[in-house]
Amino acid sequence: MGYITTDDGAEIYFKDWGDPDAQPIVFHHGWPLSSDDWDAQMLYFLAEGFRVVASDRRGHGRSSQIGTGHDMDHYASDVSAVVEHLDLHDAIHIGHSTGGGQVARYVARYGQPQGRVAKAVLVSAVPPLMLKTESNPEGTDISVFDGFRAALAANRAEFFQAVASGPFYGFNRPGVTTSEPVVANWWRQGMAGSALAHLEGIKAFSETDQTEDLQAITVPVLVLQGDDDQVVPYQAAALKQAELLSDATLKVYEGYPHGMLTTHADVINPDILAFIRS
Repeated sequence: MGYITTDDGAEIYFKDWGDPDAQPIVFHHGWPLSSDDWDAQMLYFLAEGFRVVASDRRGHGRSSQIGTGHDMDHYASDVSAVVEHLDLHDAIHIGHSTGGGQVARYVARYGQPQGRVAKAVLVSAVPPLMLKTESNPEGTDISVFDGFRAALAANRAEFFQAVASGPFYGFNRPGVTTSEPVVANWWRQGMAGSALAHLEGIKAFSETDQTEDLQAITVPVLVLQGDDDQVVPYQAAALKQAELLSDATLKVYEGYPHGMLTTHADVINPDILAFIRS
């Protein structure tokens, strides 16, 4: 575990576990969380013999609460700084939600041109574009994201509690039992970060068009999403990702929520492992 400092002064926290000579898997977390959201995956893949690496996005978790650079370009650049510091090669990059956007931009702009990436996995990921536009009618209306911004600015603690106990894990669905520890862990991760980074991150994950990133990626990509994702509609995300990527494997899970990496890790982890080893 350690920190690297980017060219613009952001201190990025990272974890690096396992045999340094093993194939690395790099994990990219969602908004507004931290690398701790990957606990179930990092321990699983570490036990399978991989080197596992994850960082906290700038302004999130234990990374510094820098006041600038809360956009996909800087997110990807920060990842590249960590990867180059650790000199990772033949890596698998796995991103959830906003982290999926981070993976797409990193792989397209840095990892693939540098020859450092073997495969990628996008899980409930935001590309190509979350925002509803004339050319993206399946997207989400800007009023929803404006509502996120207003709720966060008014009372971030209450807003995060509502997201975690409701749509993120599908705990608002009939017959689904809420896990209070899971909600508390989500809230803990979110509140550790910067309110400014979280506020500006809403624009980053919702308004960044990553069509060209997806089209540029040629390494094999596994696309995973639940069809009951209440945060990122799978019709606007997973299905379009599979269309835009040149070498995609798509799997949509019936009834799974946005936070399925936590609620259904027992199913998803082996599926990812099978793809990595294929």
